[in-house]
Amino acid sequence: MPPDVEAIAEQVFIALADPSRRAILAALASGGPATATDLADRLPITRQAIAKHLALLTEVGLVTAEPGERRRVRYRLRSAPMQVAQQFLAALARDWDGPLDALKDHLDRSTPGPAPREPR
Repeated sequence: MPPDVEAIAEQVFIALADPSRRAILAALASGGPATATDLADRLPITRQAIAKHLALLTEVGLVTAEPGERRRVRYRLRSAPMQVAQQFLAALARDWDGPLDALKDHLDRSTPGPAPREPR
């Protein structure tokens, strides 16, 4: 797996580790583009905290800042980094599927089945 994919996935996972950032992303996903003030009205987070979280989410690439009217910046979701993280997880899952299937087969072969019932 290319190192840049792993680095992007790591940054996405770090961003998603914080419940406030997840709430901001969920609010943007359900309500569309919004300003920090709009998000502060919808979430139990201060506008200053939202601005801090939006800066990190922008740095990671999960949101983009779009200039709006009267110098208001609207934030919009970007799916590309999330897709990279999903690809990373899918590759990781594929790496585990073979060994886990082999373990299951081994356990199935080495574990005796239920004892046969005796006729009455």
